[in-house]
Amino acid sequence: MSLSRQRGTGYSPPRPSGDRGSELNLRRSFSKHRMTKFRIALANIEIPSSPQDSVERVLHALPEAARAGARVICFPEAYVPGYPWGETRLGTVTSGFLEDAHTTIAQAAGQNNIGVVLGTERYVADKPRLSALVIKPSGDIAGFQDKVQLDPSEEARYEAGSERQIFELEGVRFGVVICHEGFRYPETVRWAARRGARLVFHPFYDEAVAGAFQPTEFADPRNTFHEKTFLCRAAENSVFFASVNCASPGSATTSAVVGPDGSLLCYQPYGQVGLLLCDIDAAKATGLLARRLRTQS
Repeated sequence: MSLSRQRGTGYSPPRPSGDRGSELNLRRSFSKHRMTKFRIALANIEIPSSPQDSVERVLHALPEAARAGARVICFPEAYVPGYPWGETRLGTVTSGFLEDAHTTIAQAAGQNNIGVVLGTERYVADKPRLSALVIKPSGDIAGFQDKVQLDPSEEARYEAGSERQIFELEGVRFGVVICHEGFRYPETVRWAARRGARLVFHPFYDEAVAGAFQPTEFADPRNTFHEKTFLCRAAENSVFFASVNCASPGSATTSAVVGPDGSLLCYQPYGQVGLLLCDIDAAKATGLLARRLRTQS
């Protein structure tokens, strides 16, 4: 079985002349030294039926994304072992299961020469942390970005992280903010942008709620605020923002990529399983507006 692929391209309208000089200087400096153009994939795939199923679905998606030319693929929040939504997955998984899963997926990343941002869990102490495991195309582990700002509903089950990280892929810096962080705490995205991130990944988890609005167009005004934040996080920081959810019937939110000017580059049709592919030029993400902030370091 192969995954369907949605590919998006973006148009960037002219910017106000007041921003252009500084932005062009930043872009020229960046493009002289870095390879800036590459393809990303967002794994808008089925909700896993079990922890083991989640690993198998990741292993299926990696070669599909690599064959499609993606240099990195991002999975939704806690995709391995599966996010505990409602009555789903009431139990926990062991640290041994997670470590084995991470090792297996890292080996597959190396075999397919593709970077991975894996929504997952990990144990640092007694309670698990929601986290994103970042794997290099070589298969080496780059590190974890733990979820620092938990949703109030997660505090009984999970331990919050305490630090933010910057990662790099082929000379392009990127950050990761997880679900609630990107929706409710714009400071998390700005933190990454002010430290040179050109791209911020936003793995999250959402599925249909009975009686909720079911959109057919991205950021429908009748829908909740959530998808509108994708546009804001990109535009207010002059970075690419790539947000990924699972595919589920009736879900009110989907996966999307937004350009540094806040324009929507592409989104996955609601409920449709597949890889969302997007070609980005990181040189266009200057971080200018994030750097201009005067009131924080």
